[in-house]
Amino acid sequence: MTTMIHEMMALLRHSDRAQLNQFMARNPKADCAETLVHLLDTQRVSLSELKDILHLLTPDSRAELFSYLPLTLQVDIAQSMAMAELAAMAHQMAPDERVDLLALLPQDIQQQALRLMNAADRENIEILSAYPQGTIGAIMTTDFATLTRDLTVEEALAHLKLCAHESETIYQAYVLDDEQGLLGIVSLRELVLAEPSIKVASIMTKVMIFVRANDEEALAAQAISKYDLLALPVLGSRNQLIGIVTYDDAMDVAEEQADRSFHKTAAVNFTGSLKDASIGLMYRKRVFWLVLLVFGNLFSGAGIAYFEDTIQTYVALVFFLPLLIDSGGNAGSQSATLMVRALATGEVVATDWAKMVGKELAISALLGATMAAAVSLLGFWRSGGDIALVVALTMQIVVIIGSVVGMLLPFVLNKMNLDPASASAPLITTIADSIGVIVYFSVATMVLEFPPVV
Repeated sequence: MTTMIHEMMALLRHSDRAQLNQFMARNPKADCAETLVHLLDTQRVSLSELKDILHLLTPDSRAELFSYLPLTLQVDIAQSMAMAELAAMAHQMAPDERVDLLALLPQDIQQQALRLMNAADRENIEILSAYPQGTIGAIMTTDFATLTRDLTVEEALAHLKLCAHESETIYQAYVLDDEQGLLGIVSLRELVLAEPSIKVASIMTKVMIFVRANDEEALAAQAISKYDLLALPVLGSRNQLIGIVTYDDAMDVAEEQADRSFHKTAAVNFTGSLKDASIGLMYRKRVFWLVLLVFGNLFSGAGIAYFEDTIQTYVALVFFLPLLIDSGGNAGSQSATLMVRALATGEVVATDWAKMVGKELAISALLGATMAAAVSLLGFWRSGGDIALVVALTMQIVVIIGSVVGMLLPFVLNKMNLDPASASAPLITTIADSIGVIVYFSVATMVLEFPPVV
């Protein structure tokens, strides 16, 4: 990236249109956009200079580069554009990206830009805007290649060559009837390898994977991943083809889901750019869970207070307290993370809970035994055989309990129609801490002699 930064800075100093376009042509637009964002963040390029750079590019390069910029930056640039320029830029963008941009612009700018767009673009925007965020309809594109079943392979290839510029992808073409009903799918590879004179109908795939526009967007990402698809057809209520979801959009959905799950696992219900988020927003997103967990930790304090006599009699127990309760929390967090991921990907379903808990019991028993053996040696060296026995038994129990709680909590939340990702690591740790304190001092009270034998 360093080489690209230096080369781009040299081009920007000279404002050479031809050389700048050549540079953009021989480098991936995603890398060029990343470089420009870096220069903007490091204040080596101002926002007005970035706009000037876009003006120097050809319309196609400008639109492609613009689409790789962060959406918040796209909005800032779009608001300063002339309306005719914004309408032209929007025309060059992918339909789903165009809708995302317009949705974030002020209403008056939206209306002015729409008035300058052609009828096809306006209709397309109206259709895609009707689908709620989070549905497949909101991420699909309506630019796809279509064929009819009676075309020959030679005619089909000629047709794809003509429509390639207007299609999101031509690696897959969709064979439609007169009412836009989906009859089959044929890949570019199949067309290239087939005899030129045979009909498309004879080589198209009739067994198709498809989704509906009102389905959750996660279903599209899962289907594309499961079946190794380049694109996924989206059907309307009458089984007519209304759009496709491409693999790159599916990857964006998967990445957003992973981000959301990660944030919730850390007890932060936050989406968007961390860099762009305000201090106030981050405070509001984090304060609720942290305050709630403070009160949750009172149970640990109450447990310690309840066993005050045990602690005063065997002060050596305090040395092992953080080690034991943290081990239960760590084991529970591991289990919860694995289960949240498995539920999110569909690898595990709600009815698998008994099987998974049984499996986790066996795994946690082995883990607990291993950790108990290790910590018992420390206990024996530090405080003798009785303390070593207490520490070992407690370690075995808290690891099993923590693991099972971590495994079960996502299932419980899923049953309550809540996001399993809410089974956050801080929540699991707080529960495991409280249980660990009670288990530890209960075991100590049962095993150790009172008063101690000196």
